[in-house]
Amino acid sequence: MQKNRRHSLWYERILLSFRIHLLLGLIVAVGLPALWHWGWTFWSAQPDVRVTTLVATAVAYLISISTVHRLSVFPGTRAFAYVIPSITLSYILIVCLLLFLALPFARSQMVASYVISMIYGCAGYLLANRYRTQKLAVVPMGRVNEFCQTGPIDWRWLSQPDLQDMRVDGVVADLATELDEDWQRFLADCTIHRIPVYDAREVHENMTGRVGLDHLYQNRYGSLLPREDYEIIKRCIDIVGVLLVMPAVLPIMAVTAIMIKRDDPGPAIFVQKRMGFQCRTFSVYKFRSMYVNQEGLGFTAEGEDPRITKVGRILRKYRIDELPQLFNVLKGDMSLIGPRPESSSLAEWYEKDVPFFHYRHVVRPGISGWAQVEQGYAAEIEGMTRKLEYDFYYIRHFSFWMDMLIVIRTIKTIFTGHGAR
Repeated sequence: MQKNRRHSLWYERILLSFRIHLLLGLIVAVGLPALWHWGWTFWSAQPDVRVTTLVATAVAYLISISTVHRLSVFPGTRAFAYVIPSITLSYILIVCLLLFLALPFARSQMVASYVISMIYGCAGYLLANRYRTQKLAVVPMGRVNEFCQTGPIDWRWLSQPDLQDMRVDGVVADLATELDEDWQRFLADCTIHRIPVYDAREVHENMTGRVGLDHLYQNRYGSLLPREDYEIIKRCIDIVGVLLVMPAVLPIMAVTAIMIKRDDPGPAIFVQKRMGFQCRTFSVYKFRSMYVNQEGLGFTAEGEDPRITKVGRILRKYRIDELPQLFNVLKGDMSLIGPRPESSSLAEWYEKDVPFFHYRHVVRPGISGWAQVEQGYAAEIEGMTRKLEYDFYYIRHFSFWMDMLIVIRTIKTIFTGHGAR
């Protein structure tokens, strides 16, 4: 069965190895600019400027490509789309650090390394996206029809417990159903020969970025517990991040408050009780985007809402109305990234109709979240179940890289206004 494992030959493993490509790219992105700038003797008798530049370009390249590699494992991400922003941001940060520390470095070599890294990274990931489509064999039993239909995957449905001449990246089965002895032996043989066996539900989650609510009935609460060590790190990142952006954000908030007051008399800040971390209520701050004394349903309606002011439509489209929530982050009520908090009345309502709704409060709510960048603002009643599935996926994959991906997509949302209401 070893021959059925895709890309198992030694030369295939070398050609498709991420570590090999990372090492080769390091030689190209750091070595070639050094040769161009200093010649073949760049490695001997190196003054401080050479050492600093070589280390800086190597660190910038490693950070950028490693970031792309970590982000590309999440649903809906194309590695190629993150190459340019990741490399650009990494080199900018390294240059800023060198300038801050007053360390000498060769600017021309840094620019050359940046350009070569862009070309090498874009070409590599473009070819990978084109020729590296995942091929999975499917055991046709249980509920696999529900889970193995979508996504950029070459599905190969099996008619018998035998891969024959097929070469696959893995085998997918509904592990919650009872398989007969032949299929069980087949899956065991696959595992022995290092052909991965995946549960159909997990494959579906990784493709859609959602954890189905029916999956939680199968005693999977433990898999949804967030990492407590990252919670501490995340809280520190929240505080530092808010303090860094405040000097730029405060003038925008001042101008926004003046525009709101001129457009419609009344307070510029809207305060509402929301349900937050561990089901504790807190007061959330937002710029007022509706006319004063306008009654509603407790959530934003579909289509053109007459309660929204002219200025409010702009604030909502570009998420400017949420800037005061930075103070909620400093207070510890919220995080920069997390499930969006719902009003206390709506949260109690949803808990009666949507199973496991309160479980989303196991982490701090956020200004932006996975559901917002994937789904946008949906109709609150009809879309809450889908939003909850996205929230559960975020909780299950609670990590720095997940937050980084959401930040990047949030920036894109701010500039495009996608999903606004």
